[in-house]
Order: sequence, then C-alpha cells, then structure tokens
Amino acid sequence: LGLNNGLAVTPAMGWNPYNAFACNTVESQYHSNAQLLVDLGLKALGYEYLNLDCGWQGTARNSSGDITWNTAAIPDGIPALGEFVHDLGLKFGIYSDGGYFACDTVGGTAHFLGSLGFELQDAAVFASWGADYLKYDNCYAVSKTDFVDFDPPIEVSFPPLFYNPHYTTMRDALGATGRPILFSACEWGVQDPARWPASAVANSWRISNDIGPPASWDNLFRIINQLVPITGFAAPGGWNDLDLLEVGNTGLTMTEQQTHFVFWAAAKSPLIISTDLSEISEEAVAILTNTRVIAVNQDSLGQSISFKRRYTNDYDVWAGPLSDGSTVAIVIEMQDSARAITFNLSDVGFTSATAMNVITGASLGTLENSYTSTFDAHGALVLKLSNPVIAPQPTFTFYDAAASGNVLAGGASTRLVNGTITVVGFVGNGGTLELTGVDGGVSGGTKLLSVDYINADFTATNTDCSNCRNAFMSVNGGTAVQVQMPLSGQSWDILFSGYLVSLTGFKPGKTNTIQISNPSAYTPDF
Repeated sequence: LGLNNGLAVTPAMGWNPYNAFACNTVESQYHSNAQLLVDLGLKALGYEYLNLDCGWQGTARNSSGDITWNTAAIPDGIPALGEFVHDLGLKFGIYSDGGYFACDTVGGTAHFLGSLGFELQDAAVFASWGADYLKYDNCYAVSKTDFVDFDPPIEVSFPPLFYNPHYTTMRDALGATGRPILFSACEWGVQDPARWPASAVANSWRISNDIGPPASWDNLFRIINQLVPITGFAAPGGWNDLDLLEVGNTGLTMTEQQTHFVFWAAAKSPLIISTDLSEISEEAVAILTNTRVIAVNQDSLGQSISFKRRYTNDYDVWAGPLSDGSTVAIVIEMQDSARAITFNLSDVGFTSATAMNVITGASLGTLENSYTSTFDAHGALVLKLSNPVIAPQPTFTFYDAAASGNVLAGGASTRLVNGTITVVGFVGNGGTLELTGVDGGVSGGTKLLSVDYINADFTATNTDCSNCRNAFMSVNGGTAVQVQMPLSGQSWDILFSGYLVSLTGFKPGKTNTIQISNPSAYTPDF
C-alpha cells in the first residue's frame, strides 16, 4: 500500500532548524538559511524544502479557532515567511503536532499549539499559507499532562491494517485541502509505524527517538540497529526517516559525519540538513554536496540498503540494489580507531565485481573475493559494485533450539510463538541454551552459523547495546565469542532469519556442542 499523493517519489531533501536552534528559531534565521540553501548550491542539488520546526506556533487560537504564530519569533507572520521561501524557488514546510500541545525544549511547559481536534481547520490554514510539507510530531498525544510518552495507550486499530488515528486524521485533512503537501509523520517509531504500514499514511515516518541534539556516535548506532528489521518497508512515496542530519554540528568527528551521511543516503532516509548554514564548514558542505552519494539516495529504484553481516565490535556490512543493476555496499567501521579492514565480497553475495568508491569517485577496477581499505575511526567505505559474479550460496543443516536433546539450564525455557513455533527464551542472566549433537563435518575447525532469533528489546535511549542484545557463543566449552544481534522487530513474534557468525573449535563428527549465554543480560530468543 502507498499514500499515492504523488509526492516523495524519492526521499525529501531540505533544511530544518531543530538540531541547530531547537525550538528557538526566529524569522531572521529562517531567512538566512533559506538564502544559503540557494547560495551554497544546495538547492540546485535537490535540497528544496525549507521547513519550520517547534516554536513558530502561538499558545492560543484566534477567535475563529485558527492556529496562530509566535509573533516574537516570526514578527512578519507565517504567510510572509512562506512567500519569502517560495520567492527563492524553494518549497515551504510547516510543523505541527498530533497532540494537545506541540513539543518544546523546556520540559513541556511552553504549550505551543498542537493540532489534535483541529486537523481539518489547521490543514486548511497550512494550505492557505502555501505549505508544501508538514512535519507532524507526537508530544502531548495522550493527554494535556503527558508530555512525551514512548509507550502511548493509543489503540493502533482498523484491522486488518493497523494505524495510529492521530496520523490518519491529519493525512485525510491534508488530502481534503486539494494542495499537494508532503506528510512527514514524526511518531518516533514508538508504535512500529513501518508495519502499519505507514506508507499508507505518510510520505515518511520517523523510526526512532531523536538523533540529537547533542549529536553522538551512540545515537547513530541506536538508530542503525533500529533500522535493521524494517528496511524493506521503504519505497517510492514512503520512506523510513532516520531523523535530521547532524552534518555540520558538534559532537561527531568529520569522519563520523561522513559515515552518518552516506548511511542515511543509502538507507533512503530523507536528507534534511539541520545545522546553521551561516556557520557551516567547507568540509561539511563537501559532505552534503557529494553528488554521487546524493544519487544513491535519489535513485529511482528506491530500495534501501539492508543488513548483511555484523562482525561484532569490528564492522558492519550493508548493501542494496540500484536502478542501473549495480549494488551499493557500505562497510562501517565500528571501532573508534584507524585501521585496515578487509571487506569480503561474499558478504554481499559476490565473488568478484567492478567497483567504484562512491565517496571519492575513484575507479577500483575488478575486485576479486575481497578488498582491503584503510578506515579512520568510525569511518565508512561505500562501493558501487557492477558486473558481479554471484557467489555460491552456503547450505546449512538446521538445528532446532527447542529440540529435546538440547540442554536448557538456569532459567532458560521454551515459549510458543503465534501458536505454532516453539522458541527458547530467558537465555542469559544465568540461563543457558546448549545445542548438542552438532555436526562438525569431516574436518571440524571453523563453521558458519546462520541464526534465527527474536529480539524486540527496543529502546529510545542509549545503552550499552542500544536496540540490540548480546549473546556469547562457545563451541565445545571453548572461549565464548560475543555476538551482537540487532532488533528483529518491536514485538516478540517477529523473526530475524539468517544472522551469520563464524565460530571456531569444532571437532569432526556429530558430537559438538554450542552453548549460548550472557552473564549479565538476556540474549535474544532462539
């Protein structure tokens, strides 16, 4: 299903003030950043939306019940600001909230106007002001006293599809205006909007809590893990929104900003700059204006990269197809140190391919089996791979975690999922799962495991393993190997199938054991 309003055929690109100015943006800052979108050449590359964020609204409606603006922040008024933006050849984005009040950065005390209960009226006003885009936030969605609720008791109903009614109501109100207004649902991912599916509600949907401010590598890692199970929901007209860009802001090194930008681009997230363009460095502008990276984001196929392999505490591999038949592959250095990393083409299903470095534009010729590159701390390698030779697919022997011959101890136990599948849970915190009778083949040694698991331990905050769980796997009583496993979904009945990890220590024959544990936390269910 799709929204089918003809908008966001490729991910939106533009500017929003939040990461730079929070809810304190004033008219002159909107003017200057709009002008700089043009002057820095950003508009010409596709950054066409100049969007408002929290703080533009008043705190009381007028006598007709219409939404008002903050005259201290926007003295000339929103209609005049929209006209200024349009006169620059840009599109004008408005902000509102599907709650009683809008979000703010003063603990919910500002009480900027929200649109709950006024959707038709507000949509009509936004259209009359020339709005081309609406970012629709999620504060005070439950009550006038519940500022931010990451587990809202709002029934997501309308079976057989499941939608948050606050967002469908505004969707319909925007449609009733007759004006094409891109609808950006800022629901923070708390009710798993990708699976509603949100593509029938909005042109993009936030998948996570805020990226900042302040910016940090931990924020990026949290959001990357939350994307893992939902990459397949992005398509022309509806996109996973990984949140505003932090390129140009403090908190990330220039290398981390580059990694952030290329990952967001390849994941087909909207690319919404959120820094003060009057203070931006030449290096940050160069990241934002890399036409090869932008082309990946705006590729007409509209298919996101997907998670391929995690080498725990080492590096990630993601990849996805492009419209010309090539593949974009991204290797992310997860260590905070500079070093060489060898990328194995088999991790994206190839034995050889013709390669171009997307960041630099350098042609790398034909790669055979692997490619070694030097990475800065938290850096990224982005390759466009063409003319590939497809690698043979490995074959696996299936072992049921819940099989009677396995050993569950210390509280590990089975549970039934969807009335049909038995899984093993409560592994970790003393609970262990030991698979027995595992075949090491004729030579033993190192084996590739493909693991099916369920992990719905999602979080809006940064932890030691944000939106992931660690398992420790030991072969035949040997040293346990940490295996970091991202979300499979946001409910405990969604499976991630085919997580790959190599383990050593197998003996020839069918007498091997694999024990799974975690001394201080729970693992996924297997």
